[in-house]
Amino acid sequence: MSQFISVFDMLKIGVGPSSSHTLGPWRAAQEWVQELRRTNLFETIDAVKVDLYGSLSLTGKGHATDLAILLGLSEADPEYIPIEDIAIIVERINTQEELYFKGGKKVPFLKNSIVFNREFLPFHSNGVTFRGFYEGKEVSTETYYSIGGGFIVQENNNLEEEIEINKTNFPYPINRAKQLEEYCETNNMLISEIVYKNELEIYSAEKIDFELQRIWDTMLECMYIGCHTKGILPGGLNVKRRAFDIQEKLIKDAQYSNPTEWITAIRNSEVKFREILKWVSCFALSVNEVNASLGRVVTAPTNGSAGVIPAVLMYYLVIENHEADFNQIKQFLLTAGEIGSIFKKNATISAAMGGCQAEIGVSSAMAAGALTELLGGTPAQSLVAAEIAMEHHLGLTCDPIGGLVQVPCIERNSMGAIKAINAAEMALETNPKEVKVPLDKVIDTMWETAKDMNKNYKETSEGGLAVTVGLADC
Repeated sequence: MSQFISVFDMLKIGVGPSSSHTLGPWRAAQEWVQELRRTNLFETIDAVKVDLYGSLSLTGKGHATDLAILLGLSEADPEYIPIEDIAIIVERINTQEELYFKGGKKVPFLKNSIVFNREFLPFHSNGVTFRGFYEGKEVSTETYYSIGGGFIVQENNNLEEEIEINKTNFPYPINRAKQLEEYCETNNMLISEIVYKNELEIYSAEKIDFELQRIWDTMLECMYIGCHTKGILPGGLNVKRRAFDIQEKLIKDAQYSNPTEWITAIRNSEVKFREILKWVSCFALSVNEVNASLGRVVTAPTNGSAGVIPAVLMYYLVIENHEADFNQIKQFLLTAGEIGSIFKKNATISAAMGGCQAEIGVSSAMAAGALTELLGGTPAQSLVAAEIAMEHHLGLTCDPIGGLVQVPCIERNSMGAIKAINAAEMALETNPKEVKVPLDKVIDTMWETAKDMNKNYKETSEGGLAVTVGLADC
């Protein structure tokens, strides 16, 4: 059987702009420092060097990989670090050319201590090697791979803290969508109920509710910040934030002072079809504008696709069901997380491995399935919705201009959210027994498409819009 992937693995709180190029390397740097401490090498090392390989090198600058390395080596935690501290820590390291560790230890770290290598390592396209030295001799060498969604592995190792999912460990071991559907039918349970039973084998009910609430609070705060921040995104493309202007036109003269009151204000606003489209787009854009500016987001399942799930869930709360509360939010997140985990187990959620179909496509499928459940669809219809959403993202390339998670990435979240809502509505009018393409088949197809895709279209910025539209054009 495969590894258990929790909803809290698929929905992680972190810092933008990229889960694979920012959060993963950040976590790898933290892990390496912890390894130095475990092996009693920490007090010994007097120099550190870092090598980035493949996609981490090619788009590393635009994805703030070098900054993430500095923050991880400084032992800052991306889940909890105050956003305003990021620039301070990075500036201090770059100015003083020293790393500061917990406990007061300092190690020289020159501006050329991070090396960008264009070659790809065989194991995975996102490789990073940390080297520790003592008096010029290399005493520690560890290579990590950022495999998407903030997950990191080392070659020939499984995911950290792997838990095998089988009948002994979990009541409903799930590897394929078909298994999930069968559990739901046999036990007359919703997808979210099946997922919740499995999560209870790892966490208490109180812990699950607390963490899901924290995830939603982070998503809501992210949308709120994005919708109330003007200006130009960093990085050199001079991309103007759009969520602020869209939100101002839609909200009109409504009065509110916090995210909760904001939800009420939106519920009282005009809800014609065009306004609904604009609100959904606004929610998605707002998240990814925050993400592009190194703000705090929830990987869903990645940072580059972080706007789809919050936008669709917010759509349900402010348009479809004004009486919705935490119970519906919990349902949505549990269902979305499980659908995402099936994609991860059988394909990829890394754009460096599968193009943007692995990010926006998966997030749209997750959102579509979860929304369908909230709208009263059967588990089978939820899986149909996920299939429809992914089917119409197949082959989507990853071609960020300048290596920045901005163009076309931000708009793609808006499109992914709209597609998810449309897929849910189509699924609700579908008899699952008449469906020609089951979810498992589209996942297999997505993986085959990923393997066939030219590497230039897998988050390298060496093809597509990244080549035809250069920085000079912007």
